[in-house]
Amino acid sequence: MSTPLMTLSPGMVDALEWLQWVFFAYFIVINLTYLALNYISMFGIVRHMHEHGTKFMWNNFRAYQPPVSIIVPAYNEERTIVSSVRSLLRLGYPNFEIVVVNDGSTDGTLAEVIKAFALVEFPEAYRKRIRTQDVHRVYASPTYPNVRLVDKVNGGKADALNAGINCARYPLFCVVDADCILQQDSLARVVQPFLEDSTTVAAGGVIRVVNGCQVKDGFLTNVDLPKKILPLVQTVEYLRAFLFGRLGWSPMNALLIISGAFGVFYKERVIAAGGYHGDTVGEDMELVVRLHNQLRKEKRDYRITFVPDPICWTEAPEDLGSLRRQRMRWQQGLAESLLPNWRLMFRRNAGAVGWIAYPFMLFFECVGPVIEVVGYVSMILLGLAGVLSPEAFFVFLFASVGLGVLLSTNALVLEELSFHMYPRPGQQFKLFLVAIFENFGYRQLTSVWRLMGLARWLLQLRGRSKWGRVHRNATWQQEGSPDDAVPAPQVAGISGGQWPPRQH
Repeated sequence: MSTPLMTLSPGMVDALEWLQWVFFAYFIVINLTYLALNYISMFGIVRHMHEHGTKFMWNNFRAYQPPVSIIVPAYNEERTIVSSVRSLLRLGYPNFEIVVVNDGSTDGTLAEVIKAFALVEFPEAYRKRIRTQDVHRVYASPTYPNVRLVDKVNGGKADALNAGINCARYPLFCVVDADCILQQDSLARVVQPFLEDSTTVAAGGVIRVVNGCQVKDGFLTNVDLPKKILPLVQTVEYLRAFLFGRLGWSPMNALLIISGAFGVFYKERVIAAGGYHGDTVGEDMELVVRLHNQLRKEKRDYRITFVPDPICWTEAPEDLGSLRRQRMRWQQGLAESLLPNWRLMFRRNAGAVGWIAYPFMLFFECVGPVIEVVGYVSMILLGLAGVLSPEAFFVFLFASVGLGVLLSTNALVLEELSFHMYPRPGQQFKLFLVAIFENFGYRQLTSVWRLMGLARWLLQLRGRSKWGRVHRNATWQQEGSPDDAVPAPQVAGISGGQWPPRQH
């Protein structure tokens, strides 16, 4: 027993030791669940690659692919918006339109888009099926017939998305953040679940970190790892979160999150649900949870699916301030999404989403930071009081780090077995070192930020959905000639009312 640096009352020691058992039970359950999701994902990804791994398949499906409206909400994105739209114009998809929604930007976003795509004001009727802030005007391009720009009063991201839905011409809409770059076949791959199962109402793809990559005129020319440590750690986090955190829930139809950066939805179903709610900061997750809740309540057959190979590249925060704000916002959005839809939990026909996924997200992902931070603090206090067994501490530390490294390594193995984005041994070794490093400080720091986000929600420091501002360096962009821009695909003019074959 070490020499105590502080004195605690026996009652306090008993309480802290009891908290340690709570922390230990939480640690066991959450890691066992992660391991189960990990192995479900492993079988799922192998099966998916076997069934969908060839480009041959996408060419055969081209005649059946439904038209898609791609909605790009933008607020002060003048550094990245043109590259993002040019990236979308290069998509290998037969019929789509791009609707950029300028949500009252105060920088040069509007002017950049108008200039880059030769847009002119167009007298288009705005059909307000979902209530939004006023729309100033709509622009269209004689050069790029499938590009439109909606300029509206600032109302937050949810409001911008709803305005985009009101303008969308096609039955499916795809949401893509203005700072994101899609792979050329990403849209075809993420739409595939709608072709395979007519009850599909939503599908999401993978988000990866673009820091360290090179993008020229909207085209990803080189994939590499970030040079800075913060985005490098987030690269491992994203692999872990998407390759088993979401893929594991999908076979059970229990997926509660489709990233707001890249997801496809059946438009009429979203309109029937009231569109995105503007009083949350996690409007993407809130919509998915509400769809589950509503469709279960109406006793409809439906699927909400995650697809592991459509890739969307996004810029991760490179400074602690931006990362802290992002994580607080995510945690606040998680709480705002779950609590209003609590009736989904343990409903008679709730299935795996109401009996497993929702309780897990509520008690372990939402409330988890409280247990984690209290566990860390109680461990420190017991150590300072000299009543913490060093042997027990190091056994727990070894188990905690070991499981964290195991989960991250499994995600890296899944990545290597399937997509090979980081094939060089040096890249894989660097990612493995990061998988170890993140357990010492970074993981604990993000738990504190998540706790702060939960506190913000409890203190009602919320209101209308606002844009989560993250400082963008956009250093991955290379200057390109305007001549490099690929001409937009011709719009085939397929009616939005002809698909899907039956209503949900």
